Amino acid sequence: MSQTPTVNCPTCGAPVEFTPANKFRPFCSDRCKLIDLGAWASEEHKIPVAPDAEDELFSGDFDPRH
Repeated sequence: MSQTPTVNCPTCGAPVEFTPANKFRPFCSDRCKLIDLGAWASEEHKIPVAPDAEDELFSGDFDPRH
């Protein structure tokens, strides 16, 4: 028999069952999910961007529609 896979909650580190039925996955609770969302909103977390890509993103001739 296979065991249900678990992951650690990104906010508090508690073990969480990683199943489609778990509405908070990979978080253990709505509280931890909201804490993480707040950290992204306040820019405590950022997706890293290569320095040369950042120059292109913020140059005046960059047009995201093309």
